[in-house]
Amino acid sequence: MLMLAGIVVLHVTGIILLLVATIDNAWWVTDALSTDLWGKWELNDLTWHYTNQQGYAEVAEYLQTVQATSVLSCVFTILALFVFVAQLFTLPKGQRFTFTGVLQLIACLCIMIAASIYTAQLHTDDKVGGYGHSYVLAWISFVLTFFSAITYLVLRKKTE
Repeated sequence: MLMLAGIVVLHVTGIILLLVATIDNAWWVTDALSTDLWGKWELNDLTWHYTNQQGYAEVAEYLQTVQATSVLSCVFTILALFVFVAQLFTLPKGQRFTFTGVLQLIACLCIMIAASIYTAQLHTDDKVGGYGHSYVLAWISFVLTFFSAITYLVLRKKTE
């Protein structure tokens, strides 16, 4: 029972980190700028102003890819939690939680793609600023989602 609670806590923690990374506005930060996947906040006259992310066409395409894969990772992780709960009550004893593990692996792959594209294609020419906490949370959630996926693929429903 303790192992089951640990797995659920790991999964829910991954969901929360993915949602924060996708929604919060700190993927790239400077003293007067903070960007997320959806827009940017600029400090002007001691007031923060929000604008949509704009840029060249190729940068916009990369940003849309990062947005899509980030949202997909959230969707697959949440779906995996519901599938896990359903399998917990319907799976015969001794069976593995394979479908849940596969959904978690897909979510893991999606967030890895999002963070990798963001790293390789966006802000490569910026001299000022750095990656913010949302970017870091995306990579941490990648690791948690990967561990969760492996756990589900190895986990077997007890035969007792």
